[in-house]
Amino acid sequence: VQLQASGGGLVQPGGSLRLSCTASGSIFSINVMGWYRQAPGQQRELVADIVMSGTPNYANSVKGRFTISRDNAKNSVYLQMNSLKDDDTAVYYCNLRHRRPLSAWYEFWGQGTLVTVSS
Repeated sequence: VQLQASGGGLVQPGGSLRLSCTASGSIFSINVMGWYRQAPGQQRELVADIVMSGTPNYANSVKGRFTISRDNAKNSVYLQMNSLKDDDTAVYYCNLRHRRPLSAWYEFWGQGTLVTVSS
């Protein structure tokens, strides 16, 4: 499985960006796609993830500002980021974990895309 992410860039505080990620390869039907981020000197943290049925899960720090969605037909996940703050500056990583029924999870990462929020 390979993940290709895009959409990062420089944006002013209060602005918006949309990240996209497409997975290729053989993907099991039980899977979760999501976004993590890592700021300089910080550990990687979950931003949001979403299961096949569309139920999302958000970090408290982004609730109400970010929206995660997915297109199962395209094996793609999106992150709409609004009201961006300086603290959102980080490298954002696309993530996919999947498994067969009653089996272990396998996890994959995209290459990372830099989001810089600055005036």
